[in-house]
Amino acid sequence: MPEFLETNQTGRVLTVSMNRPEKRNALHADLCRSLVRTIEEAERDPHVGAILLRAHGSSFCAGMDLSEMPSENTAEIDQLHEQLFTLGARVAKPIVAAVLGPALGGGTGLVANCHLVVAGEKATFGLTEIRLGLWPFLVYRAVSAAVGERRTMELSLTGWIFGPREAKEMGLIHEIADDAEGRAEEVAHNVAAWSPTAIRAGMSFAHEVRGLSWRDSGEIARKVRGEVFQSADLREGIRAFQEKRRPKWPSLE
Repeated sequence: MPEFLETNQTGRVLTVSMNRPEKRNALHADLCRSLVRTIEEAERDPHVGAILLRAHGSSFCAGMDLSEMPSENTAEIDQLHEQLFTLGARVAKPIVAAVLGPALGGGTGLVANCHLVVAGEKATFGLTEIRLGLWPFLVYRAVSAAVGERRTMELSLTGWIFGPREAKEMGLIHEIADDAEGRAEEVAHNVAAWSPTAIRAGMSFAHEVRGLSWRDSGEIARKVRGEVFQSADLREGIRAFQEKRRPKWPSLE
């Protein structure tokens, strides 16, 4: 694993730490590539139930590394950014973020791609690309899915930098905590303890029905629910509930 990305697994939680503190964890090509590879591999690993994304240093992520723009490798970087900023819509395992400091531009895009987000009091957010004469093209979809179309347009046009309370109010983050990393780790372990069958089916369903009609979504919901109804995990979950004990999910055996 390269020095700018660290991983550590405890139980069923894989912690992924960005480690470019001297560059405020700016997203250069190698970091983007490593994040995509690591998270996609974690999704395929049956021993990982949740992914915890965090960062070393005072900043969560300053967005793209401006030293690489413009570049002869623009096409490759565009592809890497596309892969990175669609992880939340592709990965069927929960990604939990712990955000302690600034998450600006692409950093806000990373946050929007995480499924559960805990922020500290010093966290800040914003689509600041307009300040550079740019537009948040590749993160726009994920931010819009998180906070809505009109709010995303406002953030894109104004370059407004805001704190955790505003971020929570608009739905970009879920919780504010004094010990954001500790709380995010607790959340990650909690969700990793649930049925892998139910989580994969549910998250895949959520990705698949995005943008579909109610009728089409309903048809897919009935199909997927029927499959989960036949699962050993559901039978064990019902037995455990009736017997007042913690489930022992067969999909983990």
